[in-house]
Amino acid sequence: MAETKREIERKYEATEATGTGAPSDGPGLPDLTRVPGVAAVQDRGVHDLDATYYDTADLRLAASARTLRRRTGGDDAGWHLKLPVAAGVRDEVQAPLSDRVPRALAGLVRSRVRDAELIPVVRLRSARAVRHLVDADGALLAEVSVDSVRADRLAGGEGSAGWTEIEVELAEGGDPKFLDQVEKRLRKAGVVPAGSASKLARALAETGTSPRVRSTEPAPPVTSGDHVLAYLRTQRDAVVELDPAVRRDLPDAVHQMRVATRRMRSALRSYRKVLDRAVTDPIGDELKWLAGELGVDRDREVLTERLREAVSALPRTLVDGPVRGRLRTWSAARRGGARRRLTTVLDGRRYLALLDTVDALLADPPLRPAAAKPPKAVLAKAVLREFARLTDAVDAALAADPGTERDQALHEARKKAKRTRYAAEAAKPALGKPAKRLAKRAKKLQSGLGEHQDSVMTRAALRDLAGQAHAAGESSFTYGLLYGREERTAERSEAGLPGWWGPAVKAAEALRRTR
Repeated sequence: MAETKREIERKYEATEATGTGAPSDGPGLPDLTRVPGVAAVQDRGVHDLDATYYDTADLRLAASARTLRRRTGGDDAGWHLKLPVAAGVRDEVQAPLSDRVPRALAGLVRSRVRDAELIPVVRLRSARAVRHLVDADGALLAEVSVDSVRADRLAGGEGSAGWTEIEVELAEGGDPKFLDQVEKRLRKAGVVPAGSASKLARALAETGTSPRVRSTEPAPPVTSGDHVLAYLRTQRDAVVELDPAVRRDLPDAVHQMRVATRRMRSALRSYRKVLDRAVTDPIGDELKWLAGELGVDRDREVLTERLREAVSALPRTLVDGPVRGRLRTWSAARRGGARRRLTTVLDGRRYLALLDTVDALLADPPLRPAAAKPPKAVLAKAVLREFARLTDAVDAALAADPGTERDQALHEARKKAKRTRYAAEAAKPALGKPAKRLAKRAKKLQSGLGEHQDSVMTRAALRDLAGQAHAAGESSFTYGLLYGREERTAERSEAGLPGWWGPAVKAAEALRRTR
């Protein structure tokens, strides 16, 4: 079973002596009791660590600052997958020691590895001298280690390298500002930050070929095609990045991955004058499938949270029967099924093939003649074309009869508002404030209509819950009460439509004048 811990640490180049003539807490370390808050430095001995790092032959994990290793020795022997969170912050997912890469960890890197084999690439053997910085109560503040490292290349290069480095890892729940105090003391003693982000990065650099890292500063887009491809590339990267977060069930990960998928599909549809639809339409169909699979879990999240908040807002006298318990049971049943289904999808051949296809599209895009033109006219025309479709959908919704017909029409208008928003977002770098303003107005409209659709879905869930309660001999009063409140919410959303629509029309007119 995999476990996760948040790792906040900094690395430094070690020296054999502090060079200050001052008291030392070990080779390469100054006297750390002079760090504010440190009452004592406890010697925890020397640990012999032996780690084998796994990656693809072309080092895809290393190129994305991820490391997967099998390590023995120390107090955390096992498999460790480190995922970047921010500068100096990583999530370490751990699994028990075994001979093969654990399935749980392999899944967390699948969006990057795809079908490539994970092979041993580097072996690192370290003698780690550990010291604990503790406060006056004996509570751990940070762990400081001096590592004497030997690296041997196993694949993709040759040779060995050796060095010594210092790691300072913050204790769980500690204040990251404490690391600033430790660093201040280290720097004063002549210790400097490490030149490599990790031991593996240094080992790769010193024993052979390092991974080819894609530049974080691509050339600014110039043509219409440049802008569309830059937007698509951003969404592709988001899907790949969010994949492990979805598998780990991190908050909002499913929603964000679904949004990136929809943005990609929307751009392919909105900018058909830029990219050949004969190539992009099949990709759009697959993106629609993926968004639908992600939606099963996302819809569950939205409904569960909405129902919980609604029940919590009721006075106790209006909660008749085991409402909260039934809601928990209902949510758990839906959640378990949705999670298993989604994991199966992300492990499946169809999903991986989609990622490969999108990569191929970006590497060799099927550009049409409009792609080479300046972006202002081409992109603005595409955005306004989406707004025209939105106008038709809003008119249809306003003319529809109340009830199911209007609910469906408002849902269609919401989808058109979303497409207009995404098209404007993609055009924003080229069109500036007018596109930004229209995207903002379309988002406001989308959110208002989204509240209406959430109410429609919540009422369906309440009917389901009421039926289950009735069959079990429980009162259905509370579910009926909540149903009535959701009806009022839907009515307010419908009444708010003209107020959201007017500013969107003005924003579209302003964009039209810039062409």
